[in-house]
Amino acid sequence: MNMKKVLALTLGAALSFSMLAACSGGSAETPAPETTAPAETTPAGTTAPAGDYGEFTTIEEGKLIMSTNAQFPPYELVADGEGVGGTGFEGIDIEIALALADKLGLELVIDDMDFDGALIAVQQGMSDMVLAGLTYDEERDLVMDFSDTYANGVQVVIVPEDSDIATLDDLSGKLIGVQRGTTGWSYTTGDYGEDAVQAYDDGATAVQALLAGQIDCVVIDNAPAQEYVAANEGLKILDTEYANEDYCLAVNEGNTALLNALNTALNELIADGTVQSILDKYISAA
Repeated sequence: MNMKKVLALTLGAALSFSMLAACSGGSAETPAPETTAPAETTPAGTTAPAGDYGEFTTIEEGKLIMSTNAQFPPYELVADGEGVGGTGFEGIDIEIALALADKLGLELVIDDMDFDGALIAVQQGMSDMVLAGLTYDEERDLVMDFSDTYANGVQVVIVPEDSDIATLDDLSGKLIGVQRGTTGWSYTTGDYGEDAVQAYDDGATAVQALLAGQIDCVVIDNAPAQEYVAANEGLKILDTEYANEDYCLAVNEGNTALLNALNTALNELIADGTVQSILDKYISAA
C-alpha cells in the first residue's frame, strides 16, 4: 500500500478539537525578541507584491506563520538554546520553513502546539502553513491542500529488546502506541481496530509509556524512532517497514495562490540542493 507522512503564541480553545490529520510548548518568532499574541480573530490577510512567486495572501503582513508540533525529532524539536535562525527550534522542517520564508521575503513565525492543533490552525486561518512531519492522506486532503513532497518517511515499530514481537504479524492482540492524529494512528486502527491502539499527544510520551510497560510497541516514523531508541536503553526497532510515505507541507483548502508560491520556492530549494543538504545535516545518508 502507498501510505505516506520563531516568543510564545498560544491557540485558544478552538484548537482542542481533534480530527484525523499526519507531530506543547512555546512559540518563537525570528528575529524580533518581543513577545506577540495571536489576533482574536483571523485577519482579512495581506497580499504580497507580485514577483517570481506571484501574488499570494498571508495572515499577517510580512510574516509566514507556521504551525507545528516540536516533539518530532529530527524534523522539529525545541532547541537547547537559540535554535536555528534564533527561532528557539531546530530540525529539518524548521530549516526548510526558514528557507521558504526567505525565498518569499517573509519573516517566519513558528507556532508550536499539539499535532492536531497544528492541523486545525491552518484550517481555521490561524496559521499559513503546517510543517510537522506531515504526510499526504486522502481524508486530510478534504480540508487542506498539500505541496509537492520534499522527503520520504517510513513508519516503523519500536519494541522492548526482550519483546516477543518479531514481525508485523505479531502485532495482532498487542496494544499499540501511536501519536494522536497521525497516519500511524490511521494505519494501526484500520488494521487492528481502535481498541488495539492507544494514542498519545506526541511520540515521546508514547515511548515513555512503552518503557513503563503500559503498551507493547510504538508505531512511528523511522527518523524520530531512531532518535528515541538512541536516547532510551532497552528499545529496538523491528527490521521491517510498517508503511512508506512522503512528507509535504499543507495550507488551508483553497489557498491556491500561497500554495503555488510555496511550491515554487520549495522546488527551487530541492533543485539547488538546499533541501538535500538539510536532510543530510539531520539524517545520516538521507
